[in-house]
Amino acid sequence: MTTALQLNHASLRCDLAPALGGSIAGLWLDNVPVLRSTPGPALQQVSAAGSYPLVPFSNRIGHATFNWVGRSHTLLPNVAPAPHAIHGVGWQRPWTVLQADARQAHLAYHHQADAAWPFAFAAEQLIELSDEGLTLHMTLTNQSEAPMPAGLGWHPFFVKRPGSHLRFTANGRWEMDASKLPTHRLASPGLDTDCTALDVDHCFDGWTCDVQLQDALLRIRIRSNLQRLVVFTNPTRDFVAIEPVSHVNNALQLMHAAGANADALGLIVLQPGESMSAHMHIQMEHQL
Repeated sequence: MTTALQLNHASLRCDLAPALGGSIAGLWLDNVPVLRSTPGPALQQVSAAGSYPLVPFSNRIGHATFNWVGRSHTLLPNVAPAPHAIHGVGWQRPWTVLQADARQAHLAYHHQADAAWPFAFAAEQLIELSDEGLTLHMTLTNQSEAPMPAGLGWHPFFVKRPGSHLRFTANGRWEMDASKLPTHRLASPGLDTDCTALDVDHCFDGWTCDVQLQDALLRIRIRSNLQRLVVFTNPTRDFVAIEPVSHVNNALQLMHAAGANADALGLIVLQPGESMSAHMHIQMEHQL
């Protein structure tokens, strides 16, 4: 099992930790960290990674239970002390390196149905550095014999430096209760704000698939084909999590509680053998 990989291109360096959830340990432009960054061999736990994949769902399934096709499923809460199932299973399982060279790595995870997720699936990531920045592709394939609810995303933690400013456009934001589960949707234009005092942990939809984050050192642009964006930071955090995701938080339960359909919430239903895919691109440059 490969414990760490390093990708390099021009002034970019990306350290990967395949055995720790297929995660990115760190990303640097020259010596400036873009994500919260640890050299790959030094990363000890995925919760400290610079980014990790969200598969086969993002954010939370409330109280680790859901109903699907007439059957109730109970999952394992996986982030103590929260009672929920959080961020899928891919980020807490080792990934295999299928291929790697100086600039890119191809990783895979094969899941057998278990108490954490009751459907078999295969996931692959392609992580690549180029003149344009860092590009991530992920594919999820249902390998079970039944339809599977599915979602994808990434959880990158961008460094929050003095003067960090975040800007993106959306048309809605899901409000949350004390247990961090969404309750209802309100109209929202997105965010255009300094991050120092920002206190947010919400899923935005109607996102235009483009985010700009800048501070005194870097200008960063995040783009994705995913239609929803989770943003998480508060004044005690030294990062801003900017997470492109395919579906609304707790979409599996919202379908029943709010009577919304899967399409409206972004939840994909994969038939046996069907796949879905997503990509995220991070472009970065020094401030002039």
